[in-house]
Amino acid sequence: MRYYRIQRDETVSLIAEDGEGTYDLTATEPGPSSFMQLADAASLTDQNVDDVARRHLADAPDIDRETVRDNLIRPFDPDEVWGAGVTYAISQESREGEGGLEEAYLGAYEGDRPEVYFKATPTRTVGPDDAVGIRGDSDWDVPEPEFTMVLHDGEIVGYTVGNDVCSREIERENLLYLPQSKIYDKSCAIGPCIVTEETIGDPHDVEMTLTIERDGDVAFTESTSTSEMVRTCDELAEFFRRYNYVPESTALLTGTSIIPPDGFTLEEGDVVNIEIENVGTLVNPVEQL
Repeated sequence: MRYYRIQRDETVSLIAEDGEGTYDLTATEPGPSSFMQLADAASLTDQNVDDVARRHLADAPDIDRETVRDNLIRPFDPDEVWGAGVTYAISQESREGEGGLEEAYLGAYEGDRPEVYFKATPTRTVGPDDAVGIRGDSDWDVPEPEFTMVLHDGEIVGYTVGNDVCSREIERENLLYLPQSKIYDKSCAIGPCIVTEETIGDPHDVEMTLTIERDGDVAFTESTSTSEMVRTCDELAEFFRRYNYVPESTALLTGTSIIPPDGFTLEEGDVVNIEIENVGTLVNPVEQL
């Protein structure tokens, strides 16, 4: 199933979509209002999330897809957002000829330990149709489309689309500036929904497409597949959990293999579209901070 969250006036609702229709789970009694409530119930009853949701479907009223589209908000509020880097060959290849950066990225790509880093808090993370931000002290900024895991108590319970916006200029100036290039206001987006393993199929074999629109035209587009990833989702989640405080809910972005050319930078007014097969499309305009 796909799980959306919508807000109408002050009311937030959890919406489930399967092959038969779209349903307002929150309108049932007692109705879950978040995906994590389903995950909580699943963990307590030794079921999966879809099994828990199906118990509500018979009593859940239908809701039309247009209403869902028009009222989308972030599909869940992660306690923390983490990222994984250099999980595709293109990530380390793009640093070739950059001295210390090249050596560091090659080591992370080939090493036993993946790069896993803190990315954002909920206050720095936006949802579908919200603006992502580019820094005012950077002239080279790019989106990074990423297949994203949804973790409940550190365990994978779903998948969504993520955008790890990055200041390449600050990152290349000095590797120690990496946190500033990654962590700032509106530097991350997730959405539009959460899908489960039943819907995604093999998470290591889904297509992903990045399209950047500028003034109504396509300024950049490229596709890839998670089959190119050299790490598994389970491996990244395991390293995230190692000797770490694990909150109830986490979004873990798994890295990118689509990087616009060096001469390209995001501009205010651009629209970033990230489509992942069997999940959906995350759309965000770009705002100059």
